[in-house]
Parts: sequence; structure tokens; C-alpha cells
Amino acid sequence: MIQPGSFYSLICIKKVEFGVYLATERGSEEKVLLPKKQVPEGLSIGDEVRVFIYRDSKDRLIATVNEPRITLDEVKPLTVKEITKIGAFLDWGLEKDLFLPYKEMLGKLRAEEEILVRLYIDKSGRLCASMRHLYDRLKQNSPYTIGDEVSGRIYEFGHDFGTFVAVDDMYSAMIPAHEDVSNYHIGDVVSLRVTNVKEDGKLDVSLREKAYVQMDTDAEALMQLIEAYAGVLPFTEKATPEVIKRETGLSKAAFKRAIGHLYKERRIDLSDGKIRKI
Repeated sequence: MIQPGSFYSLICIKKVEFGVYLATERGSEEKVLLPKKQVPEGLSIGDEVRVFIYRDSKDRLIATVNEPRITLDEVKPLTVKEITKIGAFLDWGLEKDLFLPYKEMLGKLRAEEEILVRLYIDKSGRLCASMRHLYDRLKQNSPYTIGDEVSGRIYEFGHDFGTFVAVDDMYSAMIPAHEDVSNYHIGDVVSLRVTNVKEDGKLDVSLREKAYVQMDTDAEALMQLIEAYAGVLPFTEKATPEVIKRETGLSKAAFKRAIGHLYKERRIDLSDGKIRKI
């Protein structure tokens, strides 16, 4: 049975004015049209041709010799062409844009941006895109090790779990929940550092530099915050991690490193249980 979303090698069984009909074998009652403008030059009855099967604007099965950017069950980045009240339409390299239903969207999308999606068949037999359930569909056998610098696309904000990222648009990875991603959007491609490779092959990654590099940046940002509080920070390293994260965007460990750095440079004073600018 010919299904949409995949490539087939089909036989030309009949020529008509508007194209040719293809089937898996001669005499088969199941056939699909390859439109005239798609027919390779010199194709004859009995010849085999490799085609992709999808549905046309009238939901009829149709063949194309063009290569789509995604096939059934694959996960790939596609460009958002249009956003409507019922969903979005994506450019997947074929004449008819790929529909992303509203219920399969995650977060607010922006036209002309690339987002990571999978291709599936809905209950009515149509090919559609989904931004959901990508985590376990990504590969887990990346060539990367701890300390490697990589590039990843954000595809879901996981709240308590962290931020889900596809390294190289194919490998499963996560940014920990304590890192600030408030300035990022779904589809953003970010520079990352591998911090852990789990037993199942999935990656833990960080937006931050190595601690000794990041510390300078954190210290300067913290100094600006102290100045904004008229030179005296209204909390110390004894505050809860939640308070520190909310006020500074840093983990408690990173906050302590930045405080220690500023203290060694004699830019702050830690007497009387206060953090003061000198």
C-alpha cells in the first residue's frame, strides 16, 4: 500500500495528457499520478522512477520527483512561512506548504525563522508537522565529549527540567534549569559547551563558559547590580538559591565565585554581613 511521506520506486504503467500513472507493479489497481511537469524526459511504460508521495491541495495522493526537506518520522529544521489562527505553514521544499496544526505548536513562532519539527500522518491521513515529542526521536550517539564546543537549536522550554536543545539539529541535549534562557526563543541556535555525556548518550550542555572564564563576566554583571542598589546588595551568599537566581540570574555557586573574585580585586567589602562597593 502506497503511503504519503515516503519515497518509492514505482513503475510507469500509463501515460495521460496531464502526466503518468505509477504503481508498485503492472496490473496493480492502486496507482498514483506523477504530474506532467514532473515526468522525467524519456520516461516510458515499464520504466521505474523514484518519487516522493504526498497529498495535493485536494487531499489526493500525488507523486513528485522533487526532494522534500523532511520525510515521515524524521526530525528536521523547517522555515516558518506563514502563521494563522489554526496553525502555521512551513517550507519543506514542495509546492504545497506543510501544515503545522496549532495544537502541535510549542510557544510563539516567528515568520521566516527555522524551527525543529517531525513529520507525521494525522487521523485523516494528511501529512502534518509537529513540534511535540521530539526528545526521544533525536539521536543519542553524538561524537562529542565533555568540554567540546557545539551548536544547538532550542526546540522546547522544559520548565523544571531545563531547556531542550538539538545539537547539530540531530543529537538530544539539555540546558539545565538553573541557566537563564529568558532572552531566547524557540528555534534559536546557540553556542554551547558539553558538560556531561549520560549513559544513554544524551548530552548535558551549558550556555556558559568554563567557570574560570565565565567568572569575569559574572563579576562585572554583579558589580553593576551592586551599583544599581546604591552600592549595597540587599542580600548575601547566604540567601536561598531561588532568591539569588531571581535577582542575579546566577546559580548560587556562580554567585559565590563572582563575589570572591570581586573581593580579591578589592572592589567590594564583606564586613558586617553586607556586600558593599568600595
